[in-house]
Parts: sequence; structure tokens; C-alpha cells
Amino acid sequence: MATLRITEKCCVPRKPSLLQAASLVAGCLLCVNAGLADDWPQWLGPNRDSVWRENGIVKKFPDQGLPIRWRTEVRDGYSGPAVADGRVFVLDYVHTTGKASDSPIVRSELEGTERVLCLNAEDGSLLWKHEYECPYRIAYPGGPRATPTVDGKRVYTLGAEGDLLCFHVADGKVIWSKQLRKEYQTKSPLWGFCGHPLVDGRKLICLVGGVGSVVVAFDKTSGKELWRSLSAEDPGYCPPTLITVEGRRQLVIWHPEAINGLDPETGALYWSVPLKPDYGMSITAPRQYGSFLFASGHVTVGALLKLAPEPAAEIVWRGTGNTAVYCCNSVPYIEDGIIYGVCATGGQLRAVELTTGDRLWETFAPTTGRRRTSHATAFLVKHKDRCFLFNEQGDLILARLSREGYEEISRFHVLEPTSTSGGRNVVWSHPAFANQCVYARNDNELVCVSLATD
Repeated sequence: MATLRITEKCCVPRKPSLLQAASLVAGCLLCVNAGLADDWPQWLGPNRDSVWRENGIVKKFPDQGLPIRWRTEVRDGYSGPAVADGRVFVLDYVHTTGKASDSPIVRSELEGTERVLCLNAEDGSLLWKHEYECPYRIAYPGGPRATPTVDGKRVYTLGAEGDLLCFHVADGKVIWSKQLRKEYQTKSPLWGFCGHPLVDGRKLICLVGGVGSVVVAFDKTSGKELWRSLSAEDPGYCPPTLITVEGRRQLVIWHPEAINGLDPETGALYWSVPLKPDYGMSITAPRQYGSFLFASGHVTVGALLKLAPEPAAEIVWRGTGNTAVYCCNSVPYIEDGIIYGVCATGGQLRAVELTTGDRLWETFAPTTGRRRTSHATAFLVKHKDRCFLFNEQGDLILARLSREGYEEISRFHVLEPTSTSGGRNVVWSHPAFANQCVYARNDNELVCVSLATD
């Protein structure tokens, strides 16, 4: 496919000088575990940074298309796959009775079964399965949301109604389990439990909800509660995020009322900054770049925070209708002082100056083509000097993103969109990149596509 370069300028400012310290720190973070990321054991990869570090990957897709290694049947779900030690883990939902509402803000009443599937990464064959009855009382009832988290011999899963389980990787035996709604006397968020579980040392950190328990840390081997923290009317959907500021680790929790920095060992509050997205939609994980932290949400709520080692945080700028990018379904990526992200308000891929919030360019090419669509989505994963984008139409795109614009190199249709949103069919499941392949799913199948140079 011929290279396509698209740059739609919008209020392009003169290039400001970047903070060298921020660039240096960000560059060092990208070097962590370089060359070792042949697995994708959790959401956004080994370091949760949307970077794929494997070698031997194509720089352009073949004219005849990419080779499909295998396809295997799965059922409903937004949960992305995790890949580790030759196994693929994914959640789905087998709906038996009830009708899903067409409204995104009305809770449906469905009966069905949530399943945890463990597949052979080489051929997609089933190694083990665990299933449990799970009535849904949520909007967008299209299956589990959270990607499994693999930690050595254990794998953790979180279902849409708060079923938290720990399994033996080898045989699927349940080590421990919790029903978060019942144990913490809370209800499922409108769009279900979405916060991908985070392993940190001996802790498993989860977004929960309830009084004093927006976030809870469990002992990862026993399930015993270690600490709980924060209160809010609703926990939101933003996954727990770890950052480090001048050698000091912080846990960032963004609920619909404020973004907060906590001590990850105790849950003690370090700092809190009000940041209230519309409809309680704190969804997108904040992104760190050196001493900065960028957070964005629906509709036009976004902010850049300056982090201090005390620890503390203060607002550098807040977005307006003509600045920033407002991500929702997908997480932005920051490189060389530029934020790249898909804006939920129109579906454009945008490039934004980190230090000012000024927009550099935007394009619909990797998302909708040429039309504005609310919540149009593409998931961004960086690989060396290029970027893989998996869009809601099931296309995998290879492109270069830079200050100058969007340069599309190749495109391949991986699978069909099967979920429904806003009158259109979509794929809203983040793929995994491992074993020189991409693993992607819809509501019918999970597909493994080779991206190897050979």
C-alpha cells in the first residue's frame, strides 16, 4: 500500500523549547526492559506504557495482506487479551436471557455466564475454562471490560459486575475470589467494573467503590485486604496507575470528582486536584511525561499537572474547547513533548503540544475516514519509530506520528466490528502484541495475526 501522509493543521504554534529533563526521563522510561517484551501480560503491555519492544517486526505490511495464524471462537466482551508464557487469557460473556437496551445510560437486565478462557498462543486451542453465573444490571452490557493481569504463576480477572478472581495459570484452579459489590456494599458503576487490576509487589490494586474504598489493595496471594482509600459518589472507570517522581513512587487514582496521588504502600493521600468529567466518565489512564501528568476525559475536561517530589501536584493548564485532546475509550501516547490521542468529542486523532495544550494537527484518517463521529476510537501502541493503531472498524494501521503530521504506511482489516454504539458497529477491545503477532477480539472470535518479518 502506498504511503499516505495527512496533516490537517489547526492553530499550529511555533515550536517551543522542550524541557530537557522531561525528555530525558521519558526516554529512560522507554528503555526499561527494552528487547524483553515478547509477552503482553496485562493491559497496555508489560509496563502499561503502550510500547511494544519486540524485534523482527514488519516495517510495512505485505501487498497480499498479513498472514492469519489462527482464529478461535469467543463470545461477547470488551476485555482485551493478555498473552504470557505461550498462553492467551481473555474474558467473555454468554448471554442467555434478557434484552439489552439501546440507550447507553439505561441499565439492562440480562442473565448469562461470564467466562475466563485460557488458550494456546500457538494455535488458539482451549487449555482451560472457568465460568460462573453473572446477571448483568449495567448499561452497554456487552460483556466483561477489564483485561486479565498475569503475574507469574497467577492470573487475575475482574468481571463487569465485580467478580474478582485469582487463578493458577497452569490449570485454572481458583486460588481466591471476591464479589466486590457485596464485600464493599457498593453497586456496579453504570458501565460496569472497568479498572484493569494492577499488580505492584505483593499487592493487587483494584478500583472498587463504596465508602472509603474507591481503591483497595489486596494481598495478591491470599486476597486479604491490605488497605483501602478514598471516598467518592462513584468510583469511575479509570484504572490504577503507578508513576515515579524523582525516585518516589505514587499511585494515581482518578475518580469522577478528583485526580489523586496516593502512597502505594499504605493508600495515604499525598495530593488531590479537582477534575470532574461529564457523566462521571473518568476513564482514560493519566499519562506521565517526566514531571508532568496529563489527564483527559469526556466531554472537554483535560488538564496538565506539574508533579513535585514532596509529593504534590498543581495545574499547569486546563483544556478548553479549542485546545488539548479529550480521550475517552483509548489512552493517549506522549513522545518528544507531544500528546497523540483520539478525541472522544469528534473522533479525530490529534497531536497536542504538551506544555501549552495547543493543537498541532488532527485527522480522521485512522478512525472514521473523513467524518466526525462521537467516541470514534483507535488504540495506539508505539513500536520503535512507528505506531500501530487498531481502530473501531477492526483495521490494524501502521503509521508514523510526528510534529509534522500523520503518515500512514499500511492498513489491514483484522476482524469485523460486532458491538453497537451510536447506531454503528464497533470494536472497542484493546489488542495484545506478543510473539511477533497481534491478538485481537470481537464478540465472535479472537484472531492471531503474524507481524513477523519472516
